[in-house]
Parts: sequence; structure tokens; C-alpha cells
Amino acid sequence: MKQQITTLAVAILFFLCAGNTQAQDEGFLYGKVTTIDGKSFTGALRWGKEEAYWTDMFNASKERNNNLNYLSREEMDDLEDHYRRRNGNSYHWGDFISVRWSNDDYDNKHQHQFVCQFGEIKTIRPTGRQRAEITLQNGQKFDVDGEGYNDVASDVKVIDAEIGEIKLDWSRIETVEFSDAPAKIADKFGEPLYGTVETYGGTFTGFIQWDHDERVSTDKLDGDTEDGDVSIDFGKLKSIERDGFRSRVVLNSGREMDLRGSNDVNSENRGIIVTNDKIGRVDIPWREFKKVTFSKVAEKPKAYSSFKTQKELSATVKTTKGETLSGKIIFDLDEEYDYEVLQGEDDHIEYIIPFKHISKIVPRNYDNSDVTLKNGEKIMLGEGQDVSDMNTGVLVFKDKNRPTYIQWKDIEEISFD
Repeated sequence: MKQQITTLAVAILFFLCAGNTQAQDEGFLYGKVTTIDGKSFTGALRWGKEEAYWTDMFNASKERNNNLNYLSREEMDDLEDHYRRRNGNSYHWGDFISVRWSNDDYDNKHQHQFVCQFGEIKTIRPTGRQRAEITLQNGQKFDVDGEGYNDVASDVKVIDAEIGEIKLDWSRIETVEFSDAPAKIADKFGEPLYGTVETYGGTFTGFIQWDHDERVSTDKLDGDTEDGDVSIDFGKLKSIERDGFRSRVVLNSGREMDLRGSNDVNSENRGIIVTNDKIGRVDIPWREFKKVTFSKVAEKPKAYSSFKTQKELSATVKTTKGETLSGKIIFDLDEEYDYEVLQGEDDHIEYIIPFKHISKIVPRNYDNSDVTLKNGEKIMLGEGQDVSDMNTGVLVFKDKNRPTYIQWKDIEEISFD
């Protein structure tokens, strides 16, 4: 009997470990790509050379933003005066808005950035060389422009179960339809990169994108050694440590190498992104990076099913004048939904946080705000339009048709529902 119990326990442990390993595959992009002549390919997806997970970001620009229509002429003039004092007659409102004011046209067609995690999207349908129609899982649709972004007009790789990997050009694609990834994908692009990144300001653990690019075990780390050039699978790496103008690399075997001469291992590196469900993502510039240590995945990747709902933002806004207003809000005259993101910096590290993770925002001065996450963590963020007096303010809808506009300088705190 004792032996039977022991055997059963071992079997259960093996099953649980196997289940955890298989569950990792649910975090990969998956779906069907249909071409303009009706052919279809189904399997694991990779967007260009980069995005491979549901938590990766899709970036484009919105073709329309009509929220300025809610402002009165006086409120628009106040905005104009504020930005003239700060920036002159031409304005660049962060990454989200770019507009040149005129007396007779406030240009309601200025562009705002569209950004969401791939998991929020149901379908992508190319409508031009640099254009697409995006349908979210809740049925909401957007026409987006890809100029200045590489996610629109990107080729798409599919590992089809019958034919293997195929790369489809944007001009050949009719639609991309996303769907749940199997618990175990037989053919995929590699295993997730996961680990802990040490910076001068602290440590971050999660899924890793190296140089904004490499993010699976089969991707390559390129560099020069004193004996010649090398290209090493990330899956063979234990750690990478910045060492002046080069990097010290340790392989899983314990073998050490000094690499230089490539943007993977020197100051030309575009940054290291760490994604986890605690914050969202952080983008660490090379100058703040110290070391990454790769490890087994210690958290379950987010599956497609976890992105089923996209909700409007609602909050209670307290003003410096003692007023309290509650209802649906539009943040920075732009973000309306909980899948959209707040951006700001702390010690030169950029935070990109979906609003669904945010509990409260409290402006502190002209350039900084306290951001409290729903898990209780508090971060002071600055150097960005969302968290500074570059913010264009919020609209609060006490009823559906007549919102109240509150300038950023008049906001004491925003508490999200």
C-alpha cells in the first residue's frame, strides 16, 4: 500500500509539472491567417520578427478622435494658451497627440496613438498599405494608420500544422483571426524568455524582450569575441551582464564569454522590456541595465481567454476646488477603455501600465504623479504627458451626452472603479 501511495504521488507530481509546462503555450499568439485568394494557415503566430505573446503590444495611430468636440470654445482657448506658454505655437503632446492650433479649425482629425495588448484583439483586416481595421474581442472597431509604427504593414509568420512555417506579406493578407492557443502547441517559435533584470533602481521579474526584439529561446544573441563572431540561442544563456562597452555572457553550461560589437551587447541596445501581470511592462534603457538572469517561467502566461472583456473607464474625480464627480471618464481627452495604457518614467525606466491595473492617480506637481496599482503598489511617475501638466485633462460623464471637462491643474485625484 505504501508503495502504491508513493507511486501515485509521483504520478500526480509529474502530471502537475507537465500541466504547468503545457500551460505556458496558452500565452503565445495563435490563430488563422486568410489570404486574399482564400487560402488559410492556422497555428502559432509571430508578428514580424517581434511580437509572439498575447501580452505584447500592438501600436498604430487612430484615424479619428472627436473628444475635442465636447469642449467649449473657451475651454479650447484655455488649452491653446497653456500650450503656447509652455511650448510655443507648435505643440507635440507626448506620443499621443500632435496638433497645430488655428483660429478657425481646431483640427478634430489629429492623430492619437492606438495601443493595446494583442490579446484584446479579435481580428486585424488590412485596408491599405499602411492601414487596417481592428476589431476587439468586445466587437469594438477602429480604423488605424500604421505610419511611424511597424505593426501595421508587417509580415506575419505562421507555423501551420501541415506545411510548417510560412511568412505572409501584408499585401497578401485578407484577415488575421486570433483564437485560444492550445495548452500544448506541437510546433512553435521557441520557449518564453523569463528571468530577473537588475537595474540601478531595483529589480524586475517577468517575461523578457531583449533589445525590444528577441523574446523566445530560439532567437539569437549576436556579438564578437576575440576569436570570431558568434550567434547564440537565448535558450542556452544563463545570464548577460553589462561590462562597460561590452557584455559578459554566461551559458547554462557555466562557460563564460565577453561579447562586443553588436547592438545586442553594447550601448546601441534599444532596451530590455520586462512584462508581468503585476505592473504591465517596464522598458529599461541600456544605461540603467546591470544584469539579467534567465530562469524557468515562474508565472502562468496570460491566455487569450483572459482578455475577453474591454470596459469603459469609470472613476471618481476629486478637484482642487472641492468638487467630486463620478462616472465614465475620458483620460487625457484620449483614453476611454481599461485596455489602454498609462505611460511615465521613474529613474529613466519607462512604465507602460494598462488602466485595468490602476487604482488611483494623484498629481503631485507639474511633472510627476503618484500612481497606485490595484495590487497596492505605489509608483511616482514623471516625464510623460499622461502624468504631467502636458495632460490635456479629463472628461467626466455624469450623463451620456453632457460631460464635465476638468483641466489637469484642477485635479486632486482620480480613483478608478
